[in-house]
Amino acid sequence: MDEEIMYDLADLFKVFSDSTRIKILCTLFDGDLCVSEIVEKIGVSQTAVSHQLRVLKQNHLVKYRRDGKSMIYSLSDDHVKTIINCAVQHIEE
Repeated sequence: MDEEIMYDLADLFKVFSDSTRIKILCTLFDGDLCVSEIVEKIGVSQTAVSHQLRVLKQNHLVKYRRDGKSMIYSLSDDHVKTIINCAVQHIEE
């Protein structure tokens, strides 16, 4: 494996190392949500959710669109869900 790919892979897995980010990603499995809906579902402050969404956006794991004054977030693609589901299967074995 190429050295640069290995570093990028390590950086990607670092993003998955925070439980709040995992909660946000899992919450988005069922569809698009605004920040206040994410806050309500995972029980974390809006500040914390906004900070973690920024990290997830920077790493291309979530995308967003504007709906009036609200930002609506969703998973960037199905790979995000696949990575988490594979990790869960590994843990449960």
